[in-house]
Amino acid sequence: MVYTSQQWQQEYQDTRTGLPMLLDPGLLRAARQIYHSYYDVHPNLTQRPTGVAIDRFTYRGKLIFRAKPILLPQECFVPLSQLEAEIY
Repeated sequence: MVYTSQQWQQEYQDTRTGLPMLLDPGLLRAARQIYHSYYDVHPNLTQRPTGVAIDRFTYRGKLIFRAKPILLPQECFVPLSQLEAEIY
């Protein structure tokens, strides 16, 4: 499951079970690549993003630095905790 602009969840948890939601592995890989590419180009920046907004169809995305991102209907948000996790 991914977060779209209509499905924003503050804690990234399933409200029924309280467990963390899992993202599509392809979206997660693309978001991680965007995240790592940004830090390869800008290694001295100290502000950490809150996550990546990524298009579900084209896998193009951008880093988000706000607590509550504003997403387009075809975008989803991958939180930083998912980007830094080593589980695929």
